[in-house]
Amino acid sequence: MEEKKSVKASSTSGGEHDTVWECAIPYVQDPRDRDALSLVCKRWYEIDAITRKHVTIALCYTTTPQRLSRRFPHLESLKLKGKPRAAMFNLIPEDWGGYVTTWVEEIVRSFGRMKALHFRRMIVKDSDLELLATSAAGKVLEVLKLDKCCGFSTDGIRIVGRLCRNLKTFVMEESSMVENDGEWLHELAMNNTILENLNFYMSDLVKVRTGDIELIARNCKSLSSMKICECDLLELIVFFRAATSLKEFAGGSFSEPPEQVDEGLNEQYERYNAVAFPPNMCRLGLTYLGNKEMPIIYPIASRLKKLDLLYVLLDTESHCMLLQRCPNLEFLEARNVLGDRGLEVLANFCKRLKRLRIELGADEQDMEDVEGMVSQRGLIALAQGCLELEYLAVYVSDITNSALECLGRHSKNLCDFRLVLLDREEVITDLPLDSGVRSLLIGCYKLRRFALYLRPGGLTDVGLGYIGQYSPNVRWMLLGYVGESDDGLLEFSKGCPSLQKLEMRGCCFSERALAITVLRLHSLRYLWVQGFRTSRDGRDLLTMVRPYWNIELIPAKYGYIEDPNGERVLVEHPAHILAYYSLAGPRTDFPDSVTPLCPNARAYR
Repeated sequence: MEEKKSVKASSTSGGEHDTVWECAIPYVQDPRDRDALSLVCKRWYEIDAITRKHVTIALCYTTTPQRLSRRFPHLESLKLKGKPRAAMFNLIPEDWGGYVTTWVEEIVRSFGRMKALHFRRMIVKDSDLELLATSAAGKVLEVLKLDKCCGFSTDGIRIVGRLCRNLKTFVMEESSMVENDGEWLHELAMNNTILENLNFYMSDLVKVRTGDIELIARNCKSLSSMKICECDLLELIVFFRAATSLKEFAGGSFSEPPEQVDEGLNEQYERYNAVAFPPNMCRLGLTYLGNKEMPIIYPIASRLKKLDLLYVLLDTESHCMLLQRCPNLEFLEARNVLGDRGLEVLANFCKRLKRLRIELGADEQDMEDVEGMVSQRGLIALAQGCLELEYLAVYVSDITNSALECLGRHSKNLCDFRLVLLDREEVITDLPLDSGVRSLLIGCYKLRRFALYLRPGGLTDVGLGYIGQYSPNVRWMLLGYVGESDDGLLEFSKGCPSLQKLEMRGCCFSERALAITVLRLHSLRYLWVQGFRTSRDGRDLLTMVRPYWNIELIPAKYGYIEDPNGERVLVEHPAHILAYYSLAGPRTDFPDSVTPLCPNARAYR
């Protein structure tokens, strides 16, 4: 009798314990934790299904809209990515795919609570935007991001501005759209009073009226972020005065300077002193900012946390003068003209820096100014001075093992590291970088994203093996011109237990080695490779064919480019492999530029 009571008490206790967990599951936000919990039992799977509020789909062909609505019927937020990341560098055919239409149709049909939509690198039509805006979903939508998208026009976003009156965030940054007129902004200004974030930065819109920008500032008292196209800052004085809650601004421009007057002063630039930024401004990016206009930033420099200098016209010295005044800077974007001197200034004056991205400007490919280059000297100073660094993406003209070792020793908070070694004529004396990469990966144990793009000879097979061995937590990786043979790749494939996305360019590996690597990387969900040793009939890739694994081949092609002498030169664009897990099965909308490897027939289609 006592034994039965004991069993009953134990059962009751377990039930109460389960109930506590069931109540706690809705508060678990990390998607990886959610995935793990949903595998414990059927009940937890069901709880996850009905309480999941946000989902990110890294590739739109990995599932179907109908599967999504059945699995998570109460979604409130969705991020959906279309074309592979390589499309940003014109490496993927324009007609590859990534249409948003079927997703919008399912959202309108099944998700009545959808508050946030983020489409990235997708093809969006005006009809998609109209369907969304005129549906019940459009009435509750608070966030709409068309991030690096294409296929629509200002007619489509005009309908969104007129009907989606609960929008707090509307983003079209770097999207390519047909500009018919500027009425879309007027509709948005007239019909929305709660907008907090409006972003059409780098979208090539030129028919925007300054009066509509001012109207948004007056009507939307909570406006905190505004990123616009090119518009003379002198025309934005009223806007800045009205946007009292503004914390972030990017865009604007400066007029062409008139001829100098006799005293050596420029009246046009004197007028820019009238530009006064709102009192809470702490994130700023001005296009075509020159050395003479730079003083307009000085009054707010000490409180700036984010600074975008990608599209300014400053030299190295001006970068240094400005950054010395930004002690609270946390995020900086700049071009290579920043140079090693700029990195040394950051190390000395910007101790709170967490994110740094240094891009290569189009006009710097043949730069001869040594000051405008980034090398191991600047990286060593940065590592020693900015101990809170979490993200570093940089193009370097030179790099040494000791610089990488220094980063590993000091940058303990680094989660995302991306380095590209420029392919110039200079001889890099410290290659290969095997020991430096090893020290970096061991020291930066928090790394989740890692990119290393070198030149031939930059990393041996031993170094490639180190990457596999010392990347236990890395989930995304880009490798360019690394390794010497298949042996290095196969050694690499013995590690990387958490790797989900792998991208490679310019490597020497065979189809067979790539296929074996895919089978060994058990967490891998996505593979993109450009440049590899093809087999005679391509059948070595069949080794990695398995259920739910789609393989797409983009054959090599030839095209003409212009050399420094102005002559047209025929060059080869290597073949691509794109492979990914998909619950939806093989695609049905393949363009002529893509050949699928059918997993069922085990043959080329």
